[in-house]
Amino acid sequence: MGEPAALIDQPLLIHQSALIYRGKVTPKAGDITSGHFLGVVADPHRWQLLAALATSDRRVGELTELTGAPQSLVSYHLAQMRTAGLISARRSSADRRDTYYRAELARCGELFGHASASLHPGLRLVPVPFTPGSRPGGRRPRVLFLCTGNSARSQMAEALLDSRSGRTIEARSAGSHPKVLHPNAVRVMAERGVDIAGRPTKHLSRFARSRFDRVITLCDKVKEVCPEFPGRPGVAHWSMADPAAGGDDDDATYAAFVAAADEIDHRVGLLLAQLADPNTHEEHT
Repeated sequence: MGEPAALIDQPLLIHQSALIYRGKVTPKAGDITSGHFLGVVADPHRWQLLAALATSDRRVGELTELTGAPQSLVSYHLAQMRTAGLISARRSSADRRDTYYRAELARCGELFGHASASLHPGLRLVPVPFTPGSRPGGRRPRVLFLCTGNSARSQMAEALLDSRSGRTIEARSAGSHPKVLHPNAVRVMAERGVDIAGRPTKHLSRFARSRFDRVITLCDKVKEVCPEFPGRPGVAHWSMADPAAGGDDDDATYAAFVAAADEIDHRVGLLLAQLADPNTHEEHT
């Protein structure tokens, strides 16, 4: 008898064949229907990837390691979800050869809502109000935000979480190379009714021995040098461009700061829901 036939990875072969021979697999993001949406997320590989991106922005290599799936299969499913508008991508500021993917959770929520309501109006989704749970000993949950300069992104995240939680969450921020607080960060926060003028910038070593429930990096560069913190806190990455790099002066970068503040505010709202849910799965250091 001859050698036994090599085992064929049938799911991968099927997906690769579909990628080669099928034209438009999913409709454009603006055209997707409830049926198409449910079809996209019903695939177990896509659901696993979407769930991973719901908690943190990630690169393809990280998703491959996390799911155990071949890189070609991961890339294929990411492309399908990106076409459907369920995820987006941006180049890493630490290494332009890398790309970070993020889940467009507002879009996903909108589509889930449409899908449930189209089945029956009594199934409309209603956002759950934030009700923070206490930690052992009755202490407040603690969250640390990190970026390179601690002059914009992490400062705005700290201020917004502190404000939106009614100070029921202890928010802190720091940077790997602290700089002076950017005036546009102060300006856009003031426009939201939050005063951060005069706040000091801090080096992340200041919190090296502190315990946090969650550590979130907002800069691709600081993610690469983020140390481990005591107590194995939950970790997440929000891949965000430096708004100060969007122009030559404060007037030129103002729009980028507004956009950054809007994105951080949205992500903070999602973080509040995570912190309030005792069943939320966290990735630890």
